[in-house]
Amino acid sequence: MRAGMPVAGPGQTVGLLGGSFDPAHEGHAHITREALKRFGLDRVWWLVSPGNPLKAHGPAPMAKRIARARAVMDHPKVVVTDVEARLGTRYTAETLQHLMALYPGVRFVWLMGADNLAQFHLWKDWDWIMQNVPVGIFARPDARLAARGARAAEEYARYRLPAEAARLLPRRATPAWCFLDMPMLRLSSSAIRARGDWRKGDTGNR
Repeated sequence: MRAGMPVAGPGQTVGLLGGSFDPAHEGHAHITREALKRFGLDRVWWLVSPGNPLKAHGPAPMAKRIARARAVMDHPKVVVTDVEARLGTRYTAETLQHLMALYPGVRFVWLMGADNLAQFHLWKDWDWIMQNVPVGIFARPDARLAARGARAAEEYARYRLPAEAARLLPRRATPAWCFLDMPMLRLSSSAIRARGDWRKGDTGNR
């Protein structure tokens, strides 16, 4: 195992929540706690990305974002990590391919909000992700209808697990995905930045 990489063993189920986390907030933590509980995951890793290829402007420095994320999500089953920077990957599919090779026997589950599902077909090799990794999707305020009409949702409709079977997702043969409709916190990183709460050097949870 490479130095600095998270620890996971064969047979474990690990949820992966990727993003710029610029900044991390309680909405991320809420999704993570729900993922641990409703999908029955052993661990969740927050993959703090070097940068989102779909965004025009780069995020705050990695060290600042990781410090904030660890302040927001202090949980024994959650690891905040710079895996993508260590692996040198830029796209989610590349990251997943590397992780599956590095952790044989570990069952990874890709976690994302419904807003990402709506644009998932724009991701590089999105079809590969759907075919090879179980995907857990969480409702986001104002994104439910768009997500349900998403191309990925339509093309993989027959592989969707009902919410009451969510705990089966981590070990389900792929393709497999599950949409969880639940009360959501109206928080977003962009809104936090817009109101000036994410200042240079600020790593606190507010």
